[in-house]
Amino acid sequence: MSTPQVSVIGAGGWGTALALLMARRELKVTIWGHDPVHVEAMRSEGENGKYLPGVSLSPLIHPTTSLKECVEAEILFLAVPSSHLRSVSSSLAAAGLAKNTIILSCTKGIERERGLLMSEVLEETAPGVPVAVLSGPNLAGEIARGIPAAGVIGCADTELLPRLQALFEGTSLRAYTSSDVRGIQLGGALKNVFAVAAGVSDGMGLGENARAGLVTRSLAEMTRLGVAMGGHHETFRGLSGVGDLMVTCFSSQSRNHQVGSRLGRGESLAEITGSMTMVAEGIPTTISAHACARRLNLETPIIDEVYALIHGEKTAGQAMKALMARQLRSEEAL
Repeated sequence: MSTPQVSVIGAGGWGTALALLMARRELKVTIWGHDPVHVEAMRSEGENGKYLPGVSLSPLIHPTTSLKECVEAEILFLAVPSSHLRSVSSSLAAAGLAKNTIILSCTKGIERERGLLMSEVLEETAPGVPVAVLSGPNLAGEIARGIPAAGVIGCADTELLPRLQALFEGTSLRAYTSSDVRGIQLGGALKNVFAVAAGVSDGMGLGENARAGLVTRSLAEMTRLGVAMGGHHETFRGLSGVGDLMVTCFSSQSRNHQVGSRLGRGESLAEITGSMTMVAEGIPTTISAHACARRLNLETPIIDEVYALIHGEKTAGQAMKALMARQLRSEEAL
């Protein structure tokens, strides 16, 4: 197999971690960032000090602010916040994105306005370009440092999957494959909402039993909504479902868990987001997931309480009390 030309769109922690993975395979990588000051600092300092301090960048990684330097890549990793994906992908198309480029979307979210998944946004903004998705329990800091991890790649064109899987061969990220593009994306997006809920529980000091019970019921709720939105049931038992759910709900490195923990300690959402340099996708995804559940007429009690909490309609204590006071039911009734 020939050596592919690779670009990464998004110079945050996750995008930089992906660039480092590819550079460790001796691939030249162009990484795009929107902020000229940040990109110049990456060039001059040899690290992404804003998002991954202490991790040296390979000389094979070329930071740029020019999308034109990226659009001829054979493989293009897209790792921007979900709220910016539409505008960035439109700009990529305008810059002359090659039709033989494969976009590997590494963004986890659901578009608020219409409930579209990231692959659907890309199909609208970059028509005719093959789209695949990557998800799983992948904390950027650990990936960047070469700590073993696993993820799953999904693509409707299953003939492309071996080529994409081979990109990660020999790296610290073991890649599995799946044809369930919707399920992979829904697991990766919805788990962020439940990570906020788990953080709230921890911030309130409710203990290990409470967190374990909450995460278990989160998996049931994720599966219920995810299947209703077109995902396969078994996908939510995999890396992009329960795998990603576990790491984001139990790790202090998770931005969404951090947001929830601070909400649980009584801080306002405005205070929390104002102090963060990175986006916590669980906040916009809560709004999107709540809207999707209402359209489908589904019960999503945990999503509903996180929604009420981030909108200031309830305190953390009131939200947890509401969950505990729900009508009793069988566990078999997912």
